[in-house]
Amino acid sequence: MSNSQIRTFNGEGQRTDTTEEETTREDESTCPECAGHLVVDEERGETVCEECGLVVEEDEIDHGPEWRAFDSKEKDQKSRVGAPTTNMMHDKGLSTNIGWQNKDAYGRALSSRQRQKMQRLRTWNERFRTRNSKERNLKQALGEIERMASALGLPKEVRETSSVIYRRALEEDLLPGRSIEGVATASLYASARQMGTPRSLDEVATVSRIGEMEFKRTYRYIVRELSLEVQPADPASYVPRFASELDLDEEVERRARELLSTAQEHGVTSGKSPVGLAAAAIYASSLLTNKKVTQSEVSDVTNVSEVTIRNRYQELLEAAEVPA
Repeated sequence: MSNSQIRTFNGEGQRTDTTEEETTREDESTCPECAGHLVVDEERGETVCEECGLVVEEDEIDHGPEWRAFDSKEKDQKSRVGAPTTNMMHDKGLSTNIGWQNKDAYGRALSSRQRQKMQRLRTWNERFRTRNSKERNLKQALGEIERMASALGLPKEVRETSSVIYRRALEEDLLPGRSIEGVATASLYASARQMGTPRSLDEVATVSRIGEMEFKRTYRYIVRELSLEVQPADPASYVPRFASELDLDEEVERRARELLSTAQEHGVTSGKSPVGLAAAAIYASSLLTNKKVTQSEVSDVTNVSEVTIRNRYQELLEAAEVPA
């Protein structure tokens, strides 16, 4: 037995081993007088027992700010720290940023000479932020990812993940022979698939500045070289967005999910486009719930042809044993 262990016996004669650290931790959280639970009163800087009211410690150090704020705006104004680091900026947000307002600390307008000086400082600051070609490449790519993600309505976590994927591709020297826009588009599409908020190839290609064939070729290359784990897209993940754009209620969405779940159990979804299946499920569920949605309306929202919708929705109804 090591020196740091304390061996005790309970009333039944069973041995229990406890360490000195555990014993010390228990002593610190209990009252020395009545063994009651201790609570920390941050307002008064005291540690008090809940049972007997004994003040165990007083005049404790307050590690918070010395100022008070009563709303978020006042808190932001008084805070002396910057924004948290982020992969969505080429320097992770650690560099200095000179504001565009030509005003001093008191809110007064700068003179003409001072404005010219501040403009020169902004120019040189921007040059120093991108010191080499690699940082300029990364800055352009992250701006492209931000633009496409905003157009597609993708959340922040997808943008962060796509930025990490692009950084990995840049570090492993996968960009020679490929455009910055192509790798950025492939990274965004892969991250959307990984984070469970997929967008179709057609949707991503629409907001991208490269051709669809280059986009697909670059995506396959990035996934293969970086060994990304991208699961096949789930058709049900497209249903909420399509139903919202068609202004359909929750009943239609729920029935569409049930149709897709039944189709997956019968193997109907294998080898078929998840976007086409989602569009067909939306149309089929609207018929089953007596909602007036035409194939043309579903086609316009989902960017799936009406022929595909007709073929797939019949397969879904057959799998669910519902007469078409």
